[in-house]
Amino acid sequence: MTPPGERRAADPDATSPRVLVRVEDLAVHFPLLGGFRRRPVGWVRAVDGVSLTIRRGETLGLVGESGSGKTTFGRALMRIVTPQRGRVEFDGKDLLAMHGRELRLLRRRFQMVFQDPYASLDPRKTVRQILSEPLDIHQLATGKARATRIGDLLYIVGLDPAFAGRYPREFSGGQRQRVGIARALAVEPDFIVCDEPVSALDVSVRAQVIVLLERLQSELGLSYLFIAHDLAVVRHIAQRVAVMYLGKIAEYGVSDEIFAQPAHPYTAALLSAIPVPEVRAERSRVRIVLSGDPPSPVTPPPGCRFSTRCWLRSRLGNPSVCATIEPALVVVDPASEREAACHFANQTAAALATSAAATVA
Repeated sequence: MTPPGERRAADPDATSPRVLVRVEDLAVHFPLLGGFRRRPVGWVRAVDGVSLTIRRGETLGLVGESGSGKTTFGRALMRIVTPQRGRVEFDGKDLLAMHGRELRLLRRRFQMVFQDPYASLDPRKTVRQILSEPLDIHQLATGKARATRIGDLLYIVGLDPAFAGRYPREFSGGQRQRVGIARALAVEPDFIVCDEPVSALDVSVRAQVIVLLERLQSELGLSYLFIAHDLAVVRHIAQRVAVMYLGKIAEYGVSDEIFAQPAHPYTAALLSAIPVPEVRAERSRVRIVLSGDPPSPVTPPPGCRFSTRCWLRSRLGNPSVCATIEPALVVVDPASEREAACHFANQTAAALATSAAATVA
């Protein structure tokens, strides 16, 4: 086992057959244009050196504040945006080195469900035309076989096959998202990036879509990258969680362990915002309110990117190491290989316990 506070020599998942997606040092920077000639005067570091793995048949939850880089990371995996550096392996194949026909053939195996079901479907096309497009591109079905396949896709996602002739405007938000899921399933993928698939839906509809995604994963053996703001949803659906802040991974590990005892002060702050239905527990739990806004991704602070808002740093006497040295993502729990990018990760739990005791008193 790797001692706490030390970087692992190698990712134990790196050569495992269980791994479907492996990301190493992925960075996506967008140019900030200025001047008369609109030349780059800076770079927005949306994703800045992210490494993680996604295993076959699992759901990896990716959480963080708006602007942390979650959606950009998902789009980079899909090759919708082009990274500046890094490596993305899909089933052992270097995805970023592929182009043309080779990439198009592999695209069958990874798809994306977008956040806004109102904007992700072409309003000028019927559901039949929307679902036919991926089938035609990959030459998977024609004629009667295509019509049967479209009916099967609608049935799988809980819609009446008779709806195939309708336009997106004739559906509710939840039904549109089901059509988006059916479109992703049309090419029989192994991996789906779910970019906040329930955030634009009514609360009563969210549970139905989550149950649908879980059922499809069980029946089809799918792997998900589930991007979300709602931590309660992530806790329910994800086996592992990666917490993202300002383009970096702050904490990464098994979902139950992170929710039970966060090792990064940013994760602790996020979890403290989840409402608790039990009145007594809600009154006694520790609430952490972060001051200020996240720094600009154009000019991130030196050292730890969370240091300007970190509640733990102030309790430890504002150590200078936080503002000068960028913390590496290191193992903090050898039993589970949980990792956190914090110089004082092993003191987060103790600080929370002290605060909880003071609150009860």
